Amino acid sequence: MIANIFTVFMVSLGCIFFIAGTLGLLRFPDVFCRLHALTKSDNLGLGLITIGLLPQVNSVSMGIKILIVWGLLLLTSATSCHLVARHERRRQMIEADVANTDKGKI
Repeated sequence: MIANIFTVFMVSLGCIFFIAGTLGLLRFPDVFCRLHALTKSDNLGLGLITIGLLPQVNSVSMGIKILIVWGLLLLTSATSCHLVARHERRRQMIEADVANTDKGKI
């Protein structure tokens, strides 16, 4: 009974963080703010959901599998965020170089 209440509470709290990350993705003005809101809230939401699911597993091996999936998702989230941020930064630098080159010709 207590495990079920804990699971419902943690999964609901995790879903609230996912919704907050989605709102940040839709509302923030630039790529870097959007990435920050999305990765932070999604990682926290996923952690809360994982912690909420752990009392419901029947074996230790299943709990370890859930934790491994959580770790892999944290790794891929950080990697994809870094790649998107690096691409955006390079794009901004190229646009700045083009703008400076065009000003020099005038």
